[in-house]
Amino acid sequence: MSYALHLPTRLIIAAVILDFVCGDPLWLPHPVKLIGYAITIGERFLRRDNPRQDIICGALLAVTVVGLSGATTWVLVAILQAMAPVVGALAATLIAWTTLAARGLNDAARTVERHLAISNEAAARCAIRALVGRDPETLDRDGLVRAAIESVAENANDGIVAPLLFLFLAGPVGAMMYKAINTLDSMIGYKDARYLYFGRCAARLDDLANLIPARLTATLIATGAVLLTGRGLQSLRVLLSDARKHESPNAGYPEAAMAGALGVELGGQAYYGGEIEFRPRMGYPQMPLDLRALRTARSLMWAATGLTLLALILIRALVDWVWDG
Repeated sequence: MSYALHLPTRLIIAAVILDFVCGDPLWLPHPVKLIGYAITIGERFLRRDNPRQDIICGALLAVTVVGLSGATTWVLVAILQAMAPVVGALAATLIAWTTLAARGLNDAARTVERHLAISNEAAARCAIRALVGRDPETLDRDGLVRAAIESVAENANDGIVAPLLFLFLAGPVGAMMYKAINTLDSMIGYKDARYLYFGRCAARLDDLANLIPARLTATLIATGAVLLTGRGLQSLRVLLSDARKHESPNAGYPEAAMAGALGVELGGQAYYGGEIEFRPRMGYPQMPLDLRALRTARSLMWAATGLTLLALILIRALVDWVWDG
């Protein structure tokens, strides 16, 4: 069986360990950068500023980028595996590593935390750019903490749980296709005048791809809260009551679960491109939005990572046992 479509559990664990130890080193030619470059070039040639044409051309770009990402991954691993199985296994593991972002997410949030710990809000605003798309100049100390926590919650899905799920389901090909969908959404999946039509297909693909992972992430955050904050039931209550308030069909689930797990209130106003947006408030302001909350959010992210890996390993083992039996 091709390592491109089915990565053994031991190799997925190796990819997770690589991400935990190394993160995203600057020397590594990251596939997401190539995907982003392809999207930029494609937009330059395909976007027409005509609603009907942009819907069609945007869909063409999305399908092409996702398809090429999967096909390139399959071809690369298949060629190397044909040369030597161990080389193919190594290549598949390294590709799987690049689809995970637990260490990068943790480090970015911790950098914001460290700057705030010494009251260097200017540096924290610079660091927050690695996590969020909102205007950092408008964020005060509480706003910086809130933005970082929301990003940790949402990206626990995009950068950890969802890629792991696709790795177990369809190997590096599945995980890389998911990353292509996620990158498309982050670059063109907006509802502004420029991308309302051109990015519509990308946004819908992202909604579909995250439908199950976002809810799984929320459940795992709530599970982690049982041990880390003692607010597991509260996390579930906030998840059930507030998740659907979010404009996104998926982002509200991990954010609501995180708000309940921390005992804080997330959401509220934020500035994007100089324009104010009002996001629904989630959770209850029982605890302050301080560095302890951000630190705990990072711990909950790691708990969700471990629980995801454990759950998927057990499910695969059960499926293999039933299949072989």
